[in-house]
Amino acid sequence: MADSTTPHQVAIVGCGIIGRTHADTVAARPDATVTALVDVDPAAAKALATRLTEAGQPEPKVYGDLDAAVAGSDISLVAVCVPSGTHAAVAEKALEHKLHVVVEKPLDVDLAKGRRLGAAATRAASHGVVCSVISQHRFDPGSAIVAEAIRAGRFGTLTSATATVAWWRSDEYYASAGWRGTWAQDGGGALMNQGVHTLDLLLWFMGRPVTIQAQAIRAAHHAIEVEDTLVATFTFESGAVATLHATTAAYPGGRTRIAVHGTEGGAEIEDDVLRRFNADGAKEDLPVAEQSASDASVQQLSIDGHTRQYADILGAIDAGTSAGITIQDGIEALAAVRAVYIASTLQRPIKFEDVLEGRYDDVEVSRGIGLPPK
Repeated sequence: MADSTTPHQVAIVGCGIIGRTHADTVAARPDATVTALVDVDPAAAKALATRLTEAGQPEPKVYGDLDAAVAGSDISLVAVCVPSGTHAAVAEKALEHKLHVVVEKPLDVDLAKGRRLGAAATRAASHGVVCSVISQHRFDPGSAIVAEAIRAGRFGTLTSATATVAWWRSDEYYASAGWRGTWAQDGGGALMNQGVHTLDLLLWFMGRPVTIQAQAIRAAHHAIEVEDTLVATFTFESGAVATLHATTAAYPGGRTRIAVHGTEGGAEIEDDVLRRFNADGAKEDLPVAEQSASDASVQQLSIDGHTRQYADILGAIDAGTSAGITIQDGIEALAAVRAVYIASTLQRPIKFEDVLEGRYDDVEVSRGIGLPPK
């Protein structure tokens, strides 16, 4: 339970790379502080504690589990930064303590666990508890401009979209942690781990999918269980279509792009920056500054998406409202990932609604990776 001296007292659960990102984000805010660090590896937690104190922050206490942290420290918000396969369990534990929760992407690797967390979050919301999942690229200025234009109909009728995440990850990257590249803890490969944010933007821009087809393979990294390359096609409720490509086998690493096309305009985002924007039938590209009421400098890559999303989450806690990204948003993104894997495994089109509602929960997707079409 938090005291009255600091509005937001945060426990970071999981002190690896992404835990450091959350800790740094919290530490940069005047209205929040990291009061507890939780990790099964004491060295990882102590290293992060040192990082915070060297940055001039109060020294957080270190714990081996969340229950001990709740008993020993003042906490109002729990940041879940553990391996993906344990996200939902840790988040549910935090909600049992009536604490606000932010879950790093993806929501979990198991859709059934995600649904249970969604139900727990709904119950907690009735008591004023905020629960959100990280989708920081929805807060990128360029993404917000595109979404606003779509909602206002400035692109006319949406016709299609393309999304690609062309990255490189070495064998050493996958070997650096026992959970990387596994179905149990990573939940998938190039899509679940690297491409999920781009898929989330695709859903945000284009709406709910109807059918999905896909092919997932291991093209370069044969020691892992999951895919390193994947292509998928989507048909949306609007009738528009889209292609998605995600890979960690594109040496030495390319760019992330998403493009949206319509009858009166469209836009392209590359590496989180809005590179092209046409709207209202205009033939020329218009300067980004003309499309936004904010200063054009917000387009710079140095702006941190986690910082903007934390501002949204903490603002929601202060106001007693829902966060901009809900657990249901996380469930739908996870269902889309799951639908892609199922479509690849079964080698046929899959209805998104069937996956969302659990009709394919018993499909073992791992057996479909790397197999040729039947």
